Amino acid sequence: MTNQTTPAGGAGADQAATFPVLFLDDVVVLPGMVVPVELDPSAQATLDAARAGRTPTNHTSTDGDESTSRDPAAYQHVLVVPRIDGHTGVVGTVAEVTRVGRMPSGEPAVVLRALHRATIGRGTVGPGAALWVEADEIDESATPSERAQKLAAEYKTVLSSILQGRGAWQILDAVQRMTEPAELVASAGYAPWLDGATKLRLLETIDLEERLADLLTTAKDYLAEVEVTDKIREDVREGMEKTQREYVLRQQLAAIRKELGQLTGDGDADASVDYRTRIEAADLPEAVREAALREADRMERSPEASPETGWIRTWLDTVLDLPWSERTDDTTDITAAREVLDTDHSGLDDVKDRIVEYLAVRARREQRGMQVVGGRGSGAVLALVGPPGVGKTSLGESVARALGRKFVRVALGGVRDEAEIRGHRRTYVGALPGRIVRAIKEAGSMNPVVLLDEIDKVGSDYRGDPAAALLEVLDPAQNHTFRDHYLELDLDLSDVVFLATANVAETIPGPLLDRMEVVRLDGYTEDEKVSIARDHLLPRQLERAGLTTDDVAIEDEALHLLASSYTREAGVRQLERSVAKVLRKVATKLAMEQDVTTPVGVTVDDVTDYLGRPRFEPEAARPDGIPGVATGLAVTGAGGDVLYVEVAMMPGKPGLTLTGQLGDVMKESAAIALGYLRANGERLGLDTSPLADHTVHVHFPAGAVPKDGPSAGVTMTTALASLLTGREVRTEVGMTGEVSLTGRVLPIGGVKQKLLAAHRAGLTEVIIPKRNEPDLDDVPETVREALTIHLAEDVADVVETALAPVAQGATVAA
Repeated sequence: MTNQTTPAGGAGADQAATFPVLFLDDVVVLPGMVVPVELDPSAQATLDAARAGRTPTNHTSTDGDESTSRDPAAYQHVLVVPRIDGHTGVVGTVAEVTRVGRMPSGEPAVVLRALHRATIGRGTVGPGAALWVEADEIDESATPSERAQKLAAEYKTVLSSILQGRGAWQILDAVQRMTEPAELVASAGYAPWLDGATKLRLLETIDLEERLADLLTTAKDYLAEVEVTDKIREDVREGMEKTQREYVLRQQLAAIRKELGQLTGDGDADASVDYRTRIEAADLPEAVREAALREADRMERSPEASPETGWIRTWLDTVLDLPWSERTDDTTDITAAREVLDTDHSGLDDVKDRIVEYLAVRARREQRGMQVVGGRGSGAVLALVGPPGVGKTSLGESVARALGRKFVRVALGGVRDEAEIRGHRRTYVGALPGRIVRAIKEAGSMNPVVLLDEIDKVGSDYRGDPAAALLEVLDPAQNHTFRDHYLELDLDLSDVVFLATANVAETIPGPLLDRMEVVRLDGYTEDEKVSIARDHLLPRQLERAGLTTDDVAIEDEALHLLASSYTREAGVRQLERSVAKVLRKVATKLAMEQDVTTPVGVTVDDVTDYLGRPRFEPEAARPDGIPGVATGLAVTGAGGDVLYVEVAMMPGKPGLTLTGQLGDVMKESAAIALGYLRANGERLGLDTSPLADHTVHVHFPAGAVPKDGPSAGVTMTTALASLLTGREVRTEVGMTGEVSLTGRVLPIGGVKQKLLAAHRAGLTEVIIPKRNEPDLDDVPETVREALTIHLAEDVADVVETALAPVAQGATVAA
């Protein structure tokens, strides 16, 4: 076969030539580069093929000597093809062999000078063991465009900055002499900061402007990275120098202070001039100022490296940060304060009245010059007790706004360490003042409103009893000299308004509860819930859902349905979640449907579509005709609730079986109910003979929930009477009251919460003890009007009222 050869000057643009291929791993050779190549077996085969493919065999070298087999002119040009990360380039570089020799290590090598780029064509046959391919020279003779010239100039500037940073002044001179854009691009082959993939991309990109733009972007990124690295290195160096300089100066200062102390006999020189200045400038009470100056004196006498010096500094910082003389002025506009409370909360009149009374008394005392800062008993301590979700915590912020005071919240739930209240002794590592002091510091004034949240959930263990530590804090007669263990200074808390929140007052220790004025928040009626939802919950959830009143309108009837059939709670948390879910459904509808008419109306019928079927039904809807089942009323930590009692009799050993996780008091009430009926059955017209040979089983559903208390006594008595007579208890009637062995109905607690629960459950009649009649004044008028309330003194009255009329053919359910 005859091989088409290429003259030394290279093939023309329209002439295809054949070349032996020299593969280079991780090396890209661009036109104009001169590179040495170590001859491994593959490269040696390519060189042998290039020699064999060259004709004629003898040539005259440039210095006039006759060439030998090692004369570079005796070699056919080779096509250098890079392989980067396993990828073989589709464009190669035609190169000539300029020198053949050995590396300093003795290995054979050649020096190649790259001439021009060529696209790789199909393979062909040639002499030797090398791979021969056809290749077409890429024409780069076109005059560079104006944009290419600009890109080249900009790249030249960036490259110069890189070379200056690397100190490559000789290369910089060579770059400055380059004028052709293609020559600048080719010089990138020597750049060590370009990876093989970038160089391969430059080799394979045909358009000059694209190559220049790519190269310029990469160079700018590298220059920016270099500048950031240099900046970090410089900052680190300056930081180290500064640290070393400060260390030397501190050592010199220590030496000077030591010499001054020896000369004057004063020990260490003054190391607390700054603290002394701050103490003198601060508006501190005299006792506090003296204590602070004493500690500053101790710090002066202590070595700088002593741990005690650090403790004193921390203590002084804490003392100086407390607002000893800062107080906010209470509002004197009582009407405006009441308006603030009414705007923020619906209902809760007892709390609002108490706050307004507090403001009125303070305003009167101030008018008469009787206001004494730091006097005994001038503060107020209110305990807001009620089920979750009625607004106890948020009420604290409203009280602060009404008073014009700062507000700070202290979470006490789960606190078990007494030091959390009184602080740690300063001798402990990491000692801190207690939460009360930190709250005063956070508020920035000595008369804030401090909310002690979840005070009924304070625990106690071997570390102490936080509830006992709160005794001094919440006693208006003592808290004007409250002493924190960390400060060891008297702190006046008498002007602080403390608000405590709790779900159940019974779990608060008696001495602590005695120091607080209890205000009960027993829950909301349905109308109040709807009002709260419309005025407070709906605007807040509209904002969270990204909606406005122009997007959605919820009817009051729909809110009533949410409050009555989808939630059953004393507060409004579940109601707010239901409103939020409806709004999310509306937002989704607006996002997915294009032809929705706004505002989207939410009616009673739409609620079921959005939330599914109602979760709760009125308790009065349970089927009739079941003797031995009665509906009682109870109070839980979540508010009032209805409580079923189920009674059954079965043949067996006479006795009483109780189930439903009952406490001791409730078990005793069941025994009293059974004993009363056995002793007074004849008077009540009951046949109690089945009790002599039957086992009585009393069950309270919801067996996983602990239950205790005496107020289910009348309910169990009524259920037993119903079973003995075969007359069912009317489903619309709920009852509560303690029963005695003689049949007296004794008073109970939580009347308001129980009546609210009966109203929520759909009951229409309620039986309560006669002696609880004064408690009805606390029940909302709307609830009193909706319920028929029977007052009972004797359990016979309860049985007669609650049982349905005698049914025809009724038999004892034994």
